[in-house]
Amino acid sequence: MAAITASMVAELRAKTDAPMMECKKALTEAEGNMDRAEELLRVKLGSKAGKAASRVTAEGVVAAFVEGSTGALVEVNCETDFVSKNDSFLSFTKAVAELIAKNDPADVAALSNLPHSQDGFGPTVEDVRKGLIGKIGENMTIRRFKRYAGGGKLASYLHGTRIGVIVEFEGDDVAAKDVAMHVAAMKPVSLSSADVPATLIDKERSIATQKAAESGKPADIVAKMVEGSVQKYLKEVSLFNQAFVKNDKQTVEQMLKSANTKVKGFTLYVVGEGIEKKADDFAAEVAAQVAAAKGA
Repeated sequence: MAAITASMVAELRAKTDAPMMECKKALTEAEGNMDRAEELLRVKLGSKAGKAASRVTAEGVVAAFVEGSTGALVEVNCETDFVSKNDSFLSFTKAVAELIAKNDPADVAALSNLPHSQDGFGPTVEDVRKGLIGKIGENMTIRRFKRYAGGGKLASYLHGTRIGVIVEFEGDDVAAKDVAMHVAAMKPVSLSSADVPATLIDKERSIATQKAAESGKPADIVAKMVEGSVQKYLKEVSLFNQAFVKNDKQTVEQMLKSANTKVKGFTLYVVGEGIEKKADDFAAEVAAQVAAAKGA
């Protein structure tokens, strides 16, 4: 059987918000498999175990640049929240967003080679990045970006510096801006139910199947329960089916139709989403509590 370490318990707790001992039990039952342990907690605790699934686990900022029908969204990471407020760091991220929009780099490597000078560093983006690392004393990386230049109109929204959205649309500017704000708040994973990634649907179906099986109901009823849960999930995570944040009496799709507006696509970045953050102190705290529980 795989050894269950304090750091594993800490990681699962950070992902799920589930009680520490429940996390340990789930990891033990899953023989150390993190994804399976998370599923077990979802089955046992329901939605409570999924509340922190998107909790940010690294620092940095999201920056946007839009000029006409061309725009870009970029995430640049650093080690601490303190540096994410540094003026030089913020200037760098804004400049990078503009460079992406205007130069269309193929990837981060190509972006790093673009000409750029700042704070006496240069002549490339990579040279500036390395220079700022030396100046500020903390590592920083350009993690990901998305560029738009398809001829459609663009609306952007930044919630502080940690959440950023770009929406590509046709129609009313106000409606599109409202959709960008809605995306930041409700975090849909796709435009429509049909666009939800199969891996997410499979995971949700597995969880629903396990929960329904515990009901003890006949197989045909269980099958209907599972399908109902999956359909509910699809509506909750697809933009067009979500209740509009400014008027929950209508869906986003209905709001857009009334505004004669079409959304063609969107990009949502949340700083640090999916990045594991070092948490030695918390792991030590968990280890101490686990030890105390064993001795009780």
